[in-house]
Amino acid sequence: MKKGLTFFLVAAIIITLFLTQAQNVWGDIRGNSQSEKVSLNEFISLYQENTFDTVKVIDATKLEWHQVLTLTGNDNPSTFMSLKTKEENTKTTIYKTNKPLDTPLSDLGILLTGNANGTTIEVVYNEASFWSKVLVELIPLVLLIAGFFFLMRLLAPKGWAGMPFISSAGKLTNKKEITTRFNDVIGMEEVKQELTEIVDYLKNPQKYHKVGARVPKWVLLHGAPGSGKTLLARAVAWEAHVPFFSASGPEFIEMFVGAGTLKVRDLFKRAKQAGKAIIFIDEIDSIGAKRGRWPSGAHKEQENMLNQILTEMDGFEKDTSIIVIAATNRPDILDPALLRSGRFDRKVRVGRPTTDERQLIFDYYLKEKSVDKNIDMHSLALRTSWLVGADIENIVNEATLKIAKESRTILTKKDFEYALEKVIMGPEKKIKTMKAKEREIITYHELGHAITAHVLPDGDPVEKISIVSRGMALWVTWKIPEEEKHLYSKAKLQSEMVTLLGWRAAEELFFGKEEITTGASNDFMRATAIASDMVLKYGMDEELWPVMYHNEDSPDVYYGQVRRYSDKTAELADQRIKGLLGDAYKEAIKIIKQHKKTVSKMAEVLLEKEYLSKQEFIDIFNDITAAETILAQYKIESEQEEKALALAKEKEKKEAAQKKTTTKKKPTKRTSKKVTKKNTENE
Repeated sequence: MKKGLTFFLVAAIIITLFLTQAQNVWGDIRGNSQSEKVSLNEFISLYQENTFDTVKVIDATKLEWHQVLTLTGNDNPSTFMSLKTKEENTKTTIYKTNKPLDTPLSDLGILLTGNANGTTIEVVYNEASFWSKVLVELIPLVLLIAGFFFLMRLLAPKGWAGMPFISSAGKLTNKKEITTRFNDVIGMEEVKQELTEIVDYLKNPQKYHKVGARVPKWVLLHGAPGSGKTLLARAVAWEAHVPFFSASGPEFIEMFVGAGTLKVRDLFKRAKQAGKAIIFIDEIDSIGAKRGRWPSGAHKEQENMLNQILTEMDGFEKDTSIIVIAATNRPDILDPALLRSGRFDRKVRVGRPTTDERQLIFDYYLKEKSVDKNIDMHSLALRTSWLVGADIENIVNEATLKIAKESRTILTKKDFEYALEKVIMGPEKKIKTMKAKEREIITYHELGHAITAHVLPDGDPVEKISIVSRGMALWVTWKIPEEEKHLYSKAKLQSEMVTLLGWRAAEELFFGKEEITTGASNDFMRATAIASDMVLKYGMDEELWPVMYHNEDSPDVYYGQVRRYSDKTAELADQRIKGLLGDAYKEAIKIIKQHKKTVSKMAEVLLEKEYLSKQEFIDIFNDITAAETILAQYKIESEQEEKALALAKEKEKKEAAQKKTTTKKKPTKRTSKKVTKKNTENE
């Protein structure tokens, strides 16, 4: 029915246009006429020569003159047997031109009353015929209706997903393409144990159906970025030998209303068609965040997608062998309806690796690389506390890139130190425009941090001091805790404040109160935050505890925090915070005064070397005279490095020169061969 209607409309339009054009052509043929286009100036000159009998003005812009000639004897090819009429024995030539619409005929010298020769002016206004009007009105409407029917037929099977500019969400990875196994996931034994039941269910679903067990079909993996959530999902797919659909939350977000929900339906439909399958949705917080967070209603589309996901969660049949694994870094902002029992039945936290696990991760990524036997992997694991597996992989890769660039094959301790500092603190960048005075102030700044941290019993050990810019920091004192801590004591927080205020204390003692700088602003901010949390959040003040006045995790954080205590309490809290910071500053001044000579000696070495390692710092702190030995050793090493660089440059020059000579010699040999061949031919 639809095809017949479309064919009829198209045929009617084509026939009408054909008949209209044929009528015009037949009129020209029948009248034995021909037209000639002339310019406006030529037309006016012919008019002034009194050549015209009649001038026809058509629609105020077209000028025509019809010249009629009677065909005689030789000119008329017809015989007495011809059926032509009298009108057909004439030949008409039509001279045509155009004039501007706003230019009257009088300005062109053409009079409406006619001229002396009797030329008459005929004004004609062509009114469109009924069928022409109908066609002009109907053709756009017909085209619009036809386009609408075509679009509906295109979208009918697939919805918005059928549009060529909207791709379906979720990439299907076949079983053969998945290579990640549980053995490739280092550590996380508890997490793998939780996921082993999912693998067993996908392999043997009947075992669970017989006893009426309901295996969790929705699993939420949450943890720090780079902790291995995607790796675990791929490992589950490999162990179960099922297709793996991977998608990211932002893939469902489209500019068209309703396109996101249709993408969700399409993804689950394809997974059901595959039979046993795993759907992995990364960054689910982008589409599964709490509803009603934004009062403007701008996230209605996101809420519609969440509702569609909830519908799909409830729509799984009992015997469906589809497992959905979702991952997020922010489980706290997910909607409660998404997290309730019956939907995300299993929530697995993927934590940061422990020291032993980090050592195993280093061993895994280094198993195919040549490593110096003197490297202590346990020490590397200790120095990478709070890093995840992705960070460790990056460290190994940076070290490997370094030896490749230097044409070496064995990884050494220096390579790992270089990679560790680059990944954690950023690439090294020397500021050549820094003045000597600023460089000296920065040196004492970093030593103020380092000395206070080393002396305090609860301070973290100093790993390295550098006055070279790295990443976003212009200088850095790198401290690494000896063990991983999850709880911090009051003494630990007080030591941290003393260490942060060591900058200002060193500036005041070595340069005077009038020479203090703005460099301590970040230290003040961090120290104030610690003191504020101690008083308002951790209950470490004798008068204000045990009330927690400051809660960053409250829902009001999205609309602006509201102070939950009185002005009197705020005034008391300000006094306590200022008192804690004042005591910490006094302690920093005391420590630096006691070790002023040591700080001065360390400053000499640091200004020369631009960095101090952990061992060098400890040696100078224990014995000031060790500074001279360190400087002497540094000068010897720098001279050796300069000689090595010079030799490398000379070697490169020689190799380049040899390449040039070889390239020059090759064409001469070829020409000589050609010459000898020609000589032999001539002989």
